[in-house]
This record gives sequence, C-alpha cells and structure tokens, in this order.
Amino acid sequence: MRQYIYGPFNSRRLGLSLGINILLNYKACSFDCVYCEIGANKSNKLVSPKFRIDNPPTQDFRKELKSILKYVPHLKSLSFTGYLGEPTLNNNLLDFYNITLDVRNELKWDKDPPLITLFTNSSTLYLEEIRERVKHFDLVLAKLDAATDKDLRTTNRPHKDCPGIDTLADSLVKLRKDMPNKKLAIQCLISKSYRDDFSSNDNNENIERLAHLIKKINPDIVQLYSIARIPSEYFVYAIDENRKKEIVKIFRKIINNELIEINYY
Repeated sequence: MRQYIYGPFNSRRLGLSLGINILLNYKACSFDCVYCEIGANKSNKLVSPKFRIDNPPTQDFRKELKSILKYVPHLKSLSFTGYLGEPTLNNNLLDFYNITLDVRNELKWDKDPPLITLFTNSSTLYLEEIRERVKHFDLVLAKLDAATDKDLRTTNRPHKDCPGIDTLADSLVKLRKDMPNKKLAIQCLISKSYRDDFSSNDNNENIERLAHLIKKINPDIVQLYSIARIPSEYFVYAIDENRKKEIVKIFRKIINNELIEINYY
C-alpha cells in the first residue's frame, strides 16, 4: 500500500506526472479556497502559514519512489502537490526533495529526467526560511488567483495570519530572484459564481491587477485555468474557453513581455 506516492496521472499542465504527498493523512492548509477539490476546510484544519508539521521521510519513501519510477521512464514531472493541503507546511520539505533528487539521478530516462516540481498556494513564501527551501525545485507553481485583498478573502478564504496581496506579490518577486536557474510559474484559477451576494475573482479589477502583479513578478510561465473537478462550494463554476482567451489577451497586453509564456487550460 502506498504511503507517499500517487499516480502516475496526466496533468493538463505538466504532462505525465507522479504525485508526492508529504503531509499527514488529513487536510492541513492555510487557505480554504471555494473551488478546492479536496472539500471544504474545517476550522481545525485551516492553519496559520507559520504552522509546521514535522513529518520526516522514512526509508519507505525512497523505496516506494524507486519501485514506481522504474516503470515510468517517460515521466515528465515528480510533483510535490497540495493533495492534502499546502506542502510547504512540512518542516521536512527539503529532506523529501533531496531524496527525490537522489533517486531521480540514480535512474535512466528515455529522454530528459522529469522535473521536480512544487505546487504552493504562496501563503508561506513571505518567510525567508520557506523560500530557501522552495528555491531548489526545478519548477515552482505558485498560486495567485487574487490581486486585491477582497478577492483573496472571498476566493481563497485565508487563515487570519496570512499576509495580504502586496506581501504575497513581493514574496513572489523575491522568490523569482532567489531561483535564477530554475523556473517559476504563476497559476491563476479564475471562476464564476451563481450567487448574487458572492463576488467571484472573475471581475475586471482583479484580472487587470493580476496582470500588473505578474508583470512585476516576472515569472517564466503563467498558467490560467479554471475549475475542472467538483468544487467544495456549490455556487462556483468554471469560466468557459472564450473567457479564458479574453483574459489571456488582457494579460498579454498589460504584461507585454514575449519572454513570459502565457497558457490557458
């Protein structure tokens, strides 16, 4: 029975990927996003970005990883994901990374070795100790769904200790400078709402401000996407392909940088 690894699966953004879960067997996250596919975050699982889980890798992690990887020599990504929450909450993130790097380097691959990637909701990146751990990954996929504090509160519903948008954006600027030889992708999940009393993050102010923040951060990649699985809240739903194209057009006009790859899914 697997303890740490799930998949492989075809990621719409990364290709054939193997998921790595380094949290405990329950959800622990600093966000309670309205669209979360894991389900609503109960109050005792919504944690401060300063909360830490001590969950060091056991020998089982290395064995489990090696036993699976030998069957997928065409893998594209080894993905530390938010399967049960925010992976940077684990104090032992870098220990898991180092074992993954060792195992990857021991094996033979059909072409290039898979990237070691990290998904983060960005809430912990204002802490230097976290950026020091995160900067080692080949590709960091950092969430930025909101560009106003109002949209952050309604869409991501952060723990009260989470910093505001200005601090989140500044931390992403710092991370980008900390990892010049690695890649940073900004993920923007945009959704709509059935409820008149709920303002979704698909509003002109948020979209335009997102573009300006992304320009400031200067990532390698921007990934615009929407809800693809059942969300935790019934009142939110996916934007359609035409709207994704419209937002990409706005992004490209404001960002105005051909070196930044902008994709939608």
